[in-house]
Amino acid sequence: MKRQAALVAEKAQQADIVITTALIPGRKPPVLLHSETVMQMKPGSVVIDLAAGRGDNGSGNCPLTQADKIVENNGVKIVGYTNLASMVAADASALYARNLLDFMKLIVDKEAKLAIPSDDDIVTACLMCRDGQAVRKN
Repeated sequence: MKRQAALVAEKAQQADIVITTALIPGRKPPVLLHSETVMQMKPGSVVIDLAAGRGDNGSGNCPLTQADKIVENNGVKIVGYTNLASMVAADASALYARNLLDFMKLIVDKEAKLAIPSDDDIVTACLMCRDGQAVRKN
């Protein structure tokens, strides 16, 4: 556990963003990112603590996390939203819709007819069959 904690601390100090997600049902979350580690992170770094609000005093996987707040500690922002998943649903849906639209633009021509290009890397990576024959077996 000590070696693992040391490795996490070392990697966190090099990272621009750290996302912690460890939860154990029925128990408080383990501390993955110690206060000392946050103090050694680069200013401008961000910690997203998905276990926020489930630890002591509203903390999560980092003791500096505060439930439903963004706090700054030594130039590092710590995001402790307890409902983050519900906050990103609209953005995730819009991003997915935009990706589908952009993909459709690759395979539908200006006359709104299906025109699957064989020289497009994105299309060929997604192609499962062509002219009734399986292109990809996996």
